Amino acid sequence: MATLILVRHGRSTANTAGLLAGWTPGVALDERGAEQAAALRRRLDGVPIVTAVTSPLQRCRETLRPLLDARPELQVHPDERIGECDYGEWTGRKLSELNDEPLMEVVQRQPSAAAFPGGESMRAMQARSVEAVREWNARVEEEHGENAVFVMCSHGDIIKSIVADALGTHLDHFQRIHVDPCSVTVIRYTRLSPFVMRVGDTGDLSGLAPREESGAGTGVVGGGAGAP
Repeated sequence: MATLILVRHGRSTANTAGLLAGWTPGVALDERGAEQAAALRRRLDGVPIVTAVTSPLQRCRETLRPLLDARPELQVHPDERIGECDYGEWTGRKLSELNDEPLMEVVQRQPSAAAFPGGESMRAMQARSVEAVREWNARVEEEHGENAVFVMCSHGDIIKSIVADALGTHLDHFQRIHVDPCSVTVIRYTRLSPFVMRVGDTGDLSGLAPREESGAGTGVVGGGAGAP
């Protein structure tokens, strides 16, 4: 029952410029994003993270840098499967312009049918990212035990598609999920089912420290008492 902490990268220069960055190289955190990354390190104080996985893109690596500087023992593993969606010909364009594209309505209403010209489909994006999460979860649990906590830094559409899978929700509903820059989403994968613990959390994370639980791997009838 390893616990996955999914972090969306901090606010980037592309976010503030209203651009769809995709895999564009050299997209860094802006000043606010750097502050968010520093705050993330403080928010994770007391959470015993055993390893880190990141999208290879600069804005994700910069988001994890304060955490890694504070915990030099942590290994970080780049994984292209949790890299941003390949938006193809849409990459680098203004979102305000893309809103007029006929494909945008498909992206919003039926993402499972959306494929970006010269890029990938949203179904392929979800498949690769979920595969990565499941493989890393099994690896972390095997190497560090069932109470291990690990962190992944990725992108908005990637995280939303992973949450949709964990909830058993069709990809066509993933636009109903919202994750802000540098927000934290937490999923525990058990033998029976994934449990989505938090989505888009920007507050205190101390409750993520592992604790003994009765009936581990099952839903808590009545909702449970929460973190101590």
